[in-house]
Amino acid sequence: MSFSQALSGLNAARDQLGVLGNNIANSQTTGFKSSGVQFADVYANSKVGLGVQVSGILQDFSGGNLESTGRDMDLAISGDGFFRFQQAGEVVYSRNGQLTMTPDGRLVNAQGANIMGYGLKDPANAFSGVATGGQPTAIQVPADDMAASATTRVDSVYNLDASIDQTDPNLLKKTTLGTGLAAPNEAIDINYHYSNSFIAYDSLGNAHNVNTYYEKTQDNEWKVRTSIDGKVNVDAGAPTEDSNVFTLNFDENGQLERTNGDITGVNGSDKFTLSLPVDNGAAEPLSVDFVLAGTTQFANQSAAKSLTQNGYTSGALVGVTIEDDGSVMRHFSNEQSRAAGQIVLANFRNAEGLKPEGDNAWSATNASGQELVGVAGTGLLGTIEGKTLETSNVDMADELVSMIVAQRAYQANSQTIKTQDEILQTAINLR
Repeated sequence: MSFSQALSGLNAARDQLGVLGNNIANSQTTGFKSSGVQFADVYANSKVGLGVQVSGILQDFSGGNLESTGRDMDLAISGDGFFRFQQAGEVVYSRNGQLTMTPDGRLVNAQGANIMGYGLKDPANAFSGVATGGQPTAIQVPADDMAASATTRVDSVYNLDASIDQTDPNLLKKTTLGTGLAAPNEAIDINYHYSNSFIAYDSLGNAHNVNTYYEKTQDNEWKVRTSIDGKVNVDAGAPTEDSNVFTLNFDENGQLERTNGDITGVNGSDKFTLSLPVDNGAAEPLSVDFVLAGTTQFANQSAAKSLTQNGYTSGALVGVTIEDDGSVMRHFSNEQSRAAGQIVLANFRNAEGLKPEGDNAWSATNASGQELVGVAGTGLLGTIEGKTLETSNVDMADELVSMIVAQRAYQANSQTIKTQDEILQTAINLR
C-alpha cells in the first residue's frame, strides 16, 4: 500500500493554495500579475500513476483595469510592454508606474529605481532636445529656467475689406505716432482704414507692442505701416521716410498676387522683414519676418483670422507632465513647454519567461528572450496613460472559487491517506 499519490496531492494542493493566497494578497497591488499552477501526472513504468507534481507556475500578463488618479506622476501602460527601471545597477521591468521626483530631478519608484528612456542630446544643455534612439538611460529632469527668445517671425492671416472706397476721405482713420530713437522729437501722422497689433519680444524677454496700419491706396493695393511701442522707425532728419512701409497687392480673386506659383503680393514676396528699434539694452533692432501668406481681400469686414509669433520671455519651471508617447514635458511660467526626455517601453517575445524579483519588478531570463525596446505607441508596444494606474489583474471571484476547489482537493487527499491507513491497520491486525 502506497501513500505517495495522496502525499503528492497534498503537496500540490498546498502549492496551489500558496499561489492563490499570494494572488489574493496582491489583489490591490498596482501592476500585479496573477499566477496559476500547472500540474502534471507522475508515472514510472507503471500502469498506476504515482501521483501529481507541480510542473510550473505560470504568470498571467493580461492587462488590469486602468484607473484615473489625477496625479501627474502616475503612469499606466495601455497594451503590451513594461517600464524599464535601473535598480541597484541592474535593469528590471515593471507595470507599476507610480513615480516621484527626487530633489535632483530623477524620476523614481517607491524602491528608488530610476525609470529609463532617452535623455537630452547634450546633458550639459537643458534645452538641447531629446536624443531619440541609442541606449536608454536614467531620466533626469533639469530645473533650469528657460531663457528669453527674441521674436524673429510673425505669421498673420487677415481679410482686408475690398468694399472700402479709398477715394472717400471720411473712411480714413488718423493717428499720430512718435518717430522713435532716430528723431525723438518728431511726430508723424498716419492714415489708415484698418489696424491690428501683436506682441514681440526682444532678446531680454521684454514685450513690445507692434501695431500695423493698413491703408487702401487703390484697387487691390494696400499700404502697410508698422510702429513699435507707439513709435515708427524713421531716419534722423527724414521723419517721413519709414523703413517699415510696404505694400500688399491682390489679384481679381482677392488673393495675394502670385508669380510662377509663388506669393509675390507682399512687397514682391510672401513676407516683409520689419526692422524694429528698441532702447532697453536688448539686441537691436528687432528683425522680424512678418509673413502674410493666406491674407485675402474680400468684401467683408477687415479682421484678423490668425496670428502667431515665435518669441517669448524667460520662464521658471512650474510643472512636469508625461505625454502618451512617454515624452517628459517641462512647463514654464512663460507658457512654453520643452521635453526633458522620453520614457521607453520594453517587451519580450515570451513575457511568461520573466523572473519575478519582487517589488513589482521582473528581470529578463533566457526563457523570456532579449528585450525589445522602443517608444510607446510604436510596433507592438502600448501607449502610456498619464494620471492613471493599472490595477492588479487578480479576479477575486475566480480566486475564491479556485481556493474552494483546492481546499476540497486537499481534504480529499487527506481522506485518501486516512483510508489507506485504516486498510493498512486491518492488514497488520490479520493473524
